[in-house]
Amino acid sequence: MESSITTSLQIQDQDSEELARRGISVDTLEKQLAIFQKGIPFTCVVNPCIVNDGLTLLSSSDCPSLEQAFNQARLQGRITKFVPASGAATRMFKSLLASCSSSEHPKSAATLSSADQAVVRKFLDNLPQFAFHEELQAIVNRTRQGLGDGLTPEDHQLVLRSVLHHPGLNYAQLPKGLLKFHRYKDHTRTPIQEHLIEGSIYAKDQQKQVRIHFTISPEHQEAVQDHLDQTTKDLKTLDSHWHITCSAQLLSTDTLAVTLDNQAFRNREGKLLFRPAGHGALLNNLNALQADIAFIKNIDNVLPETKTEESHSYKRLLGGLLVTLQDSIFESLRQLIEPTVSTQQVNIIAEWAHTALALTLPNPWRSWTLPERAQFLFSYLNRPLRVCGMVKNTGDPGGGPFWVKHHDGSVSLQIVESSQIDAGDPEQQAIFQSSTHFNPVDMVCGLRDYQGRPFNLHQFVDPNTGFISKKSHEGRELKALELPGLWNGAMAKWNTVFVEVPRSTFNPVKTVLDLLLPAHQPD
Repeated sequence: MESSITTSLQIQDQDSEELARRGISVDTLEKQLAIFQKGIPFTCVVNPCIVNDGLTLLSSSDCPSLEQAFNQARLQGRITKFVPASGAATRMFKSLLASCSSSEHPKSAATLSSADQAVVRKFLDNLPQFAFHEELQAIVNRTRQGLGDGLTPEDHQLVLRSVLHHPGLNYAQLPKGLLKFHRYKDHTRTPIQEHLIEGSIYAKDQQKQVRIHFTISPEHQEAVQDHLDQTTKDLKTLDSHWHITCSAQLLSTDTLAVTLDNQAFRNREGKLLFRPAGHGALLNNLNALQADIAFIKNIDNVLPETKTEESHSYKRLLGGLLVTLQDSIFESLRQLIEPTVSTQQVNIIAEWAHTALALTLPNPWRSWTLPERAQFLFSYLNRPLRVCGMVKNTGDPGGGPFWVKHHDGSVSLQIVESSQIDAGDPEQQAIFQSSTHFNPVDMVCGLRDYQGRPFNLHQFVDPNTGFISKKSHEGRELKALELPGLWNGAMAKWNTVFVEVPRSTFNPVKTVLDLLLPAHQPD
């Protein structure tokens, strides 16, 4: 039975109920369908950012003043850590899961790739090196004595099942934040624990408060909260007062899936299919936090405490640079709103914004009146600010820093992903491939204006960005829409500064074998 709502979607009663549950309007669905039908325009990259051309290289002489600026902001309680931690660890164990699946379906065992086989062999050969080895051994010992030499193929599968599934460690279903990453002399630590300790080192204010926000999945909320409660008890010796908050990705940010001919996708039960819209959906969580200065770093990019000195040093330097830039921006904004602002002041501010924030003056600039120039500069400067660490590219997949040309002819600094580039344009592909640096998602963000008011971050999104990808559901192909990425289109209209940081600050755990790298192993 169809409702009285008239739309090209042919909304049904069950759809109306689902939309109401999710907090999604029919108008939003229509807009999403229009995006599928029109497509998303490709990003036009002009050049990759390199040192001294869009990418800043900090000098040793800058460090003392930046450290001082950051420490002042830290002591004032301005700092919050924002940690995206929603995803399950399933992809970490892709090869191990494939091996388990092959063992359960012997006819498909021959299809297990040589790469997957190599990962499984290396995993099994290095079991004692993993922080979760002792717990795993206790589980396996209930069925078989020990994890020593001479493991049979059946033993291998027992080990893999005990790592991946319930009633074992169940790591394939848990969020990364709850996995044991690092071994110390008499204990182990999860990424959540490492992030809390990291916060106590560089984000503690004068009252010893440490503010950290985790984004988590609703299905993991109870487990994460229990872990946080226990961890804060165990870390009392750090003399910190933890202010920890969590939020889930909102159902209202899920996007409609469509068929290959751009019609709303319905499952076997006839219901509209919605899918999570990628990390860009977390803009809602960041906006709701209303923090002053937020450090953003992914949950899996953490080091053992004994190896964090350089990483934390650069955190302070990035934060100090942001505070220093904010001071100049806020002073400029106060001058620009004065009725007595002079032509000389406006010119000085424009030159500084060009040098420090990559401002491109529009063509009509010279013909504008003084008030028009002041208003333009005010609008340009009165935005959220981000300082992004960039590491040298050694073949990592993902985005990097680029000069990007917009439809109005202006050029700005943006983080660009490969999916945003036209695969059929050799020139654009060549520019993208020539990038010297990679985005490790290590940034500090200024989220309040010169009067201390939180920005509405949704006002600074480029809606003409995002990603359309092909997926499948119930054996049928579909197209899925991701919202503008959190550090791509969602921050496209922010003021941006890129800074080179050492490769040692980037140590993500994308596969379980990454835990065997020296950075994640005990000293």
